[in-house]
Amino acid sequence: MNVYEKLQKARVELQSASIKKSGQNTYSNYDYFELGDFLPMINTIFNELKLFSQISFNQELATLKITNTEKPEEVIEFTSPMADAQLKGCHPIQNLGAVQTYQRRYLYMAALEIVEHDILDSGHTQKEDKP
Repeated sequence: MNVYEKLQKARVELQSASIKKSGQNTYSNYDYFELGDFLPMINTIFNELKLFSQISFNQELATLKITNTEKPEEVIEFTSPMADAQLKGCHPIQNLGAVQTYQRRYLYMAALEIVEHDILDSGHTQKEDKP
């Protein structure tokens, strides 16, 4: 199988696994996938299909490369523009860690076609802070 066939097979296998959302946003009242909800299953599936994933970051982009280890010249690349996190009460390195965690989650979700409920399309809006 080529890298595209393997990735498609990985997507179907992951869908069959019925992964559960463990993240909870109590402020806006919704559940979401955390990396731990799907990454162990992805690693198992990739190992079986002989796929390797690698994430890297630079100032402009976060990149996920998926390589067919049987034919290392076959690579699929997913990218996302970088953004900042400004978490209250956190040190700069903690904000960097938050950005990298979010980027990893979103890159894998894009690559593996992991579907989440779209809060914006549902008409659900963030609560406003009261003075």
